[in-house]
Amino acid sequence: MPKLLIVDDEVDVREFAGNFFRKRGVDVVLSSGGAEALTLIADHRPDLVLLDIRMAEISGMDVLRQIRAAQDGVRVVMVSGLEDDSIVAEAKNLGAVTFIHKPLVLEELENVVLRELGLKS
Repeated sequence: MPKLLIVDDEVDVREFAGNFFRKRGVDVVLSSGGAEALTLIADHRPDLVLLDIRMAEISGMDVLRQIRAAQDGVRVVMVSGLEDDSIVAEAKNLGAVTFIHKPLVLEELENVVLRELGLKS
């Protein structure tokens, strides 16, 4: 069963997305922030991380940098309400596979995540 780590400091977003993907046969791990996410990545080895950019304690960009610095090949999809092209470019340079913009559109979210997990072509 593919494993997805959802990292978002908004509890409603995190819980809703977690339940949404569990119903689609995905093993979901939830994290409320960057430091916890880094520990969970090491402990659970997810196939994909759905990573919010704007979080209080550690930004998603900093988490992505730390994932790459650790030579961790986990695939990361960034989630953002930002439309800043420089942040998008930096995240792609750091190896983010794609971006999903908030507010989340369920069909887009489902298509991107299931495709990245190899559950949909």
